[in-house]
Amino acid sequence: MPTSDSARAHFNANVTTFPTAVNPQVQDFHRKLPGYDRTPLVRAPHLAEALGVREAWVKDESSRLGLPAYKILGASWATYRELDTRFGPFESWSTLSELAEQLRAHRPLTLVAATDGNHGRAVAHVARLLGLDAHILVPHDMVPARIDAIAAEGARVDVVRGSYDEAVRAAARHADARHLVISDTAWSGYERVPTWVIEGYATIFSEIDAQLAEQGGRPPSVVAAQMGVGALAAAVVRHYRAPGRVTRVVGVEPTRADCVLRSLEAGKPTEVPGPHSSIMAGLNCGNTSPLAWPVLRDGLSASVAIPDARAEEAMRLLALDGVTSGESGAAGAGGLLELLAGTFASSAREALGVTKDSTVLVISTEGATDPEAYARIVGTKS
Repeated sequence: MPTSDSARAHFNANVTTFPTAVNPQVQDFHRKLPGYDRTPLVRAPHLAEALGVREAWVKDESSRLGLPAYKILGASWATYRELDTRFGPFESWSTLSELAEQLRAHRPLTLVAATDGNHGRAVAHVARLLGLDAHILVPHDMVPARIDAIAAEGARVDVVRGSYDEAVRAAARHADARHLVISDTAWSGYERVPTWVIEGYATIFSEIDAQLAEQGGRPPSVVAAQMGVGALAAAVVRHYRAPGRVTRVVGVEPTRADCVLRSLEAGKPTEVPGPHSSIMAGLNCGNTSPLAWPVLRDGLSASVAIPDARAEEAMRLLALDGVTSGESGAAGAGGLLELLAGTFASSAREALGVTKDSTVLVISTEGATDPEAYARIVGTKS
């Protein structure tokens, strides 16, 4: 198995469509959460110039419902659906305090999750809002700033001696009647909650469609999606590869944790053993979620693994366009830089149908979740 930090890419000319119906209850639910507002859709001329395209848009998820990442959308919806399945159906409610009151008789309840940072903080935040406990398991190499942020939500944080994947296995062992595992990756016998996590991300794309229309933007020719376990990328594929849409989807991951790309090359799910040491901490995953795998296999037009230096370049470039993007947040832009302006440019532009008149979209999935690293890489304070 190659261990080089050199970028690698895989192209698929035979992508399919995914007929899915949007669940209107998802965005209705998110609108009830305290502080809900659409995150900005930013026109990014510096990124467009670097990519050699007419227009680039960035969905800026650096501040979403009081947290510095998009993960709260999937975590909150999945938690609500799991609670409703186990203890509902709930009576009509309009605020989370009303929902929390209906859960009072079922306490104590603990939400459990494994995380590289943002998902676990989101689960802990939801638990706090609902008056529940949270137990978050993290890999041993997580930076202190992210651990502290999770603990600040009132969660118990345990460090697992091993990788994110080992933290996932450890979290799964805690499941019982009083401990609800809220994971964004699936395993045998556990698919219900990860399905709802993916469904929860649909709010991002409903917002983007409306914002592009309002700002006079064209539908994107290419959308880049970060890939850790694959939940976000699966949501992107399901939206942009729906019938009638011609957008191509590019999946991006670190060279040191490129489980999706290796799986595509092998034609079957393939593990990348840890340790996974990329600065793109939220993407340091050794296994693709079996729930996301068939969607990515059939729906991605390209998959690219990028070195840390490319993510750092993207962070600095996005900053010029007014977007504060952390290491994982900038990975999508980094992947497009690698494909459209790097060594793959000629073949990638042809495979993806990208010209100087194209429009691209990236999702900046997090802000500066490690402020010291952000200041070091970008050269300014977050």
